[in-house]
Amino acid sequence: MTLTQERKHEIIDGYQVHDTDTGSVDVQVAVLTERINRLSNHLKTNKKDHSSRRGLLQMIGRRKRLLSYLRKEDIARYQNLIQRLGIRG
Repeated sequence: MTLTQERKHEIIDGYQVHDTDTGSVDVQVAVLTERINRLSNHLKTNKKDHSSRRGLLQMIGRRKRLLSYLRKEDIARYQNLIQRLGIRG
């Protein structure tokens, strides 16, 4: 259920804005999306895991706030990111 360091580095390499970037909005949203997808799959089989469900809702809220910020700052980057991640329809 947790994200391995190798997978996290792959995501960072794929979404970083510059070479030393590890914390830009793009990277944070990509890592959160990966964690959300994994946790969603976990909750499909473990329906009564309410504490994990709460964590999932918190991660979704954090991702929503980051995407809202990015949409206000740079609409083109926002649209590119949601298209690459396959979220929001």
